[in-house]
Amino acid sequence: MKKKFYITTPIYYVNAKPHIGHAYTTIAADVLARFHKSQGEDVFFLTGTDEHGLNIQKKAEDVKKDPRAFVGEVSQEFKNYWEKLDIEYDNFIRTTEEKHKTAVQKALQTLFDKGAIHKGEYEGYYCVACEQFKNEKDLVDGRCPDHDIVVEKVKEECYLLKMSGDVQKQLVEKIKSDEFRIAPERYKKEILSFLESQELRDVSISRKNVSWGVELPFDRDHTTYVWADAFLNYLTGLGWNGDVRNIPDNWPANLHLIGKDILRVHATIWPMMLMHLGIPLPKMIYVHGHILSHGRKMSKTLGNAISIDEMLEKFGADGTRYLLMSAGTFGEDVDMTMERMVEKYNADLANGLGNLLSRVLKLAQVGNFQFSPPVGGFKSISNDQFPKNIEKLEFEKILDNIWKIVRDDDKFVEENKPWELAKTNETKFKEVMVKLFSDLHLISELLVPFMPETSEKIKKALEAKEAGVLFPRIR
Repeated sequence: MKKKFYITTPIYYVNAKPHIGHAYTTIAADVLARFHKSQGEDVFFLTGTDEHGLNIQKKAEDVKKDPRAFVGEVSQEFKNYWEKLDIEYDNFIRTTEEKHKTAVQKALQTLFDKGAIHKGEYEGYYCVACEQFKNEKDLVDGRCPDHDIVVEKVKEECYLLKMSGDVQKQLVEKIKSDEFRIAPERYKKEILSFLESQELRDVSISRKNVSWGVELPFDRDHTTYVWADAFLNYLTGLGWNGDVRNIPDNWPANLHLIGKDILRVHATIWPMMLMHLGIPLPKMIYVHGHILSHGRKMSKTLGNAISIDEMLEKFGADGTRYLLMSAGTFGEDVDMTMERMVEKYNADLANGLGNLLSRVLKLAQVGNFQFSPPVGGFKSISNDQFPKNIEKLEFEKILDNIWKIVRDDDKFVEENKPWELAKTNETKFKEVMVKLFSDLHLISELLVPFMPETSEKIKKALEAKEAGVLFPRIR
């Protein structure tokens, strides 16, 4: 049987159109999915949109649209951008799909029947933008630290999920042993510190005053709190119908890829829901940082936001994928400005890879060089290291290794002067050209997960012994 690999992005909240933070996570997931497919694994890559909750209800009201029509339009925008960015997902789930809602209700009924959900009252500080209750100590001058908006003091009847006692102790042990792995390591330490410093309060999984949501099967006056609804997408996206006796073959997920702002709910509410249901936990949650510009979080107000449209227009799909995946260490915050991206695009793509390919093909024409790649591909230090780097999500190291080949080959051309060897030493000329063609074929193979269109263009150019402009220089 083929080895299974199941990877997910978060499902993105449709309160606004996609931004480059969404693209960053989704491209990273696509890179990993493409790599594992290239290894002959049975890969399932899930993404989608989270479409219920008070925030959506209010946004739809603000633009005088029915919530269903509003979420449909924004969800389609996500699909359109993923097509433009060459994202090859296996399923795009929407939480407004009837089969998802039915499965959510069945799972919640199971939790209720097991006594994991009970009726009560919840009081706390609620951020509408996060759709989360916040601890008072996390607030900054009464505002949500992530959205800089004043939180609401909320007290209401609701249904609560049991979060303390044995289930909390079990979760701590699973995280400590890496049965439920959280990476990078500092995020594991952060969650363990949070879980071991206090007894968790039972968390609200319903709202009584929100109509736009999945009705609780055991109390139709309540709708499901958006996080409880959304988390189950990771199972329903595989076709799960809510029956705990019939878990999909692809489960558990090998990797949930998320941003650091949603770590706490993913590392507490989600695993506890699964433990109450008797379903295995995901193998790993990998957390990445935020995209900053000039050291600050991007925002239209500050005038430092960079849109996906802007990047696609300037750099194309593969250029955008490259610049995002090489922006810095995945897992850390990365700082990006349009000026630095233009500089990097020109240096690495137009003057680097594009120029090398053009030079080598012109030399092949001059010396009438013929070349066939060896069966089974090429081996190199870069190729051998690739799977190790992929496993650690070290995208920038992989790309650095590939561009080291480009730089070394540029130097190799200058040192060996193949344009002179073509006239004076045919044997040496062929040796030089075999190395250059071999390296370009290797580069094309290594780039498949990151820049699929570029990879194909390089292979076709080497086969035809001619190339157009691979990456036009940007001024």
